[in-house]
Amino acid sequence: MIKLLYLVPSLFLMVFMAFGQAKKPTIMIVPADIWMNERGYTKTYDNQGKTITEMDYDRAFLENSEIKIVINKMQEMMNERNFPTKDLEQALKTIKSEDAENAMLTSKNGGEVAETAIDKLRKVAKADIWIEIYWKVNAQGPRKSISFTLKGIDAYTDKPVGNAGSTGPQSVQSDVAILLEEAVLAYLDNFNAQLQSHFDDMFTNGREVVIRIKKFDSFDGDLESEYEGEELGSIIEKWISDNTQNHRFNTTDATENMMLFEQVRIPLYDANGKAIDARGWTKGLQSELKTKYGITSKLMTKGLGQAVLVIGDK
Repeated sequence: MIKLLYLVPSLFLMVFMAFGQAKKPTIMIVPADIWMNERGYTKTYDNQGKTITEMDYDRAFLENSEIKIVINKMQEMMNERNFPTKDLEQALKTIKSEDAENAMLTSKNGGEVAETAIDKLRKVAKADIWIEIYWKVNAQGPRKSISFTLKGIDAYTDKPVGNAGSTGPQSVQSDVAILLEEAVLAYLDNFNAQLQSHFDDMFTNGREVVIRIKKFDSFDGDLESEYEGEELGSIIEKWISDNTQNHRFNTTDATENMMLFEQVRIPLYDANGKAIDARGWTKGLQSELKTKYGITSKLMTKGLGQAVLVIGDK
């Protein structure tokens, strides 16, 4: 009986520690597009006759001190709740320092898939969820308040996974960080619960990505060509089924020249505990086709959640 009395508290402690150490999604906090656009922190360029507008985060950090204050405060509040964060400003510096990013559109590095600055940023940061934050300081005489919105975005699919927003209480404080904390605190735990629920689903059912299969014109065959008595398309589909989490994926389209797989659920981590993205996972298929069937291929990516495997050449 005495041993049992000692054992029960120990079991409760073990359960508490297990829940306390539950895996959390990695977060990247970025200013919302509307906040950037209102202040003119955008840049445009021509992409084959189409005007593309992108957020100019570099200029925003250089010209507006509020962006750093707000992001630092949000990171602090998320870290206090054991959500690990990636720093936007540091990720931007990393992109600048890596000359390889300038070769993103060359043949060996997957060039036929055009990538935006956001795609590149997501690949460098490798966060699970982006939190887009909008804020506006309201003044009424000597008193101020802050209005805010938080939007959680799956960094792999761009799907919304959480929302919060309100206007904080009026205060004589003028410090943006304090105003933000006073406004956000009442909503943050519920917002984080939404993010955690999405991450828990990914942990159970896998991370969602998109995989495209194409072929080079020079490839001597197509996806209906047979290898060891089985069509190449069927071989690819079987590999995807065998390697997805709980065999979850959709074959959206399939012809002799291309295949499109959507809602492909891949494991969050490999055997070493390292996060897996669409590129890392599809390399397994690339290796399988090469070693087992002698089929060379070229792997191209767009951001973290899309991969294109073009078979028949490099």
